Amino acid sequence: MQPSLVTTPFGRRPLSLAMVASQKQAKTVPPAATVHKWQVFRDVCEAKTALAVGDRAIAVLNALLSFHPETALTGEGDLIVFPSNEQLALRAHGMAPATLRRHLAGLVESGLIIRRDSPNGKRFARKGEGGLIETAFGFDLTPLVARAEEIAALAEAARAERRKVQILRERLTLVRRDIAKMIALGLDEGFSGDWQGFAVTYAGLAARIPRQGSAGDLVPLVGELEDLAKTVAKHLENIVNFKNTSANESRTERHIQNSNPDSPHESEPLLSRSKEDGSPVRDEAARTPQRSFPLPMVLEACPDLADYTRGGIGNWRDFVAAAALVRSVLGISPSAYEEAVSVLGPEDAAVVVAAILQRGEAIRSPGGYLRNLVDKAKAGQFSLGPVLMALIRARGRGKMRA
Repeated sequence: MQPSLVTTPFGRRPLSLAMVASQKQAKTVPPAATVHKWQVFRDVCEAKTALAVGDRAIAVLNALLSFHPETALTGEGDLIVFPSNEQLALRAHGMAPATLRRHLAGLVESGLIIRRDSPNGKRFARKGEGGLIETAFGFDLTPLVARAEEIAALAEAARAERRKVQILRERLTLVRRDIAKMIALGLDEGFSGDWQGFAVTYAGLAARIPRQGSAGDLVPLVGELEDLAKTVAKHLENIVNFKNTSANESRTERHIQNSNPDSPHESEPLLSRSKEDGSPVRDEAARTPQRSFPLPMVLEACPDLADYTRGGIGNWRDFVAAAALVRSVLGISPSAYEEAVSVLGPEDAAVVVAAILQRGEAIRSPGGYLRNLVDKAKAGQFSLGPVLMALIRARGRGKMRA
């Protein structure tokens, strides 16, 4: 039996209201109450956030439970375990003494165990006639019986929250994939519309996604991203409808011909000039102009470039200067970089260098890789949009794994 007067801790450890409340609750446990100790332990693991206990404290609780010989914890008493710190540390996987004492205090403060200290602070049991334990001093596990239903409810709430967060994370992954690929399509094909604005909005929303967030944190972000996805999808649908309408009109009016044989509009404007060998030359005005992407979008895709600056990157001038420095770090020759600047422009050339830096060891020869991209750009086969969106998606996947 346990003396009811032993309620205060030994030595300099103070008494707190949480300890008094735990002891009061433990006295109200009916003798017939019975719980499975490992089921309660699993519930504590599930509800550790709500109970304000960490992983190491749970490991100490596991060790304490292992010293109780029975699987069932009852309200009849005799739930005091009295291992020494040395024995307890061994079962807690070699935990350091100071760490062990700290987590024991945390379990007491959280109301999961009660400290029943002897007059000299030692843990032991005094046996009476017949070898039965008459008095024990150590750690009382009765609060686990008293709070079993509460802990089970907290565990169920934690499981429901985790399921909700998992579903929201899945929705985030799907909607981010849809937005990124739709924007990449618009940028790559050069469709009319504010694709750069969509990209900046998407980058801002993606940057707000927390690594460890509750369902309440994720719900508004999912809603905003899904609204953006609907807007971008609607824009693409309008483009499809316009192209279909134009194609129908073209088929309807295809039989109309110019009756004036002397009309100067018969020749194609893009083929009006030719080289000396007779091959057509595309009009310079018909070429797609080079465009620089919004700086926030570029920094979202290539954040590593900022590590090579002192005060960060606040504008395109800072970005281009940092890329010029990284060019030498990557071993890209001045001639290769100058060619890239002449073909792509200084901003887009700097973005390509930042993208090469972001991909790191995946590119073995940065100089050769840059020249290859420049050759593709000369042939009209290269666009920065898909590159940036691929980097943003890769960073998003990295955050999700983290």
